[in-house]
Parts: sequence; structure tokens; C-alpha cells
Amino acid sequence: MAHDNDYQIGSMDISQHRKAYAGFLTFSKWSSVGILLIMVFLAIFRTN
Repeated sequence: MAHDNDYQIGSMDISQHRKAYAGFLTFSKWSSVGILLIMVFLAIFRTN
């Protein structure tokens, strides 16, 4: 079994991962707000 001994723990560049995760959180937050607003709108203007 071969091991790569050049690897140093904590040396990987994760800046792109952090940007992607921040984008995911932003999208999730605004999607939740949008869905909540739609639900409020439907509750206010519902018909019987």
C-alpha cells in the first residue's frame, strides 16, 4: 500500500469550498424567506 508522505495535515487550500458553502447558505436563507413570504401571502388572500 502506497502512502503519500508529502501531505501535511491542514495544508490543503479550501477557499473554494468555503465560497461554495457560503453561497449555499445564502441561497438556503433567501429560499426560506421567499417560501415563508409565499405562505403568508397565500394565508392572507385565501378563498373559501
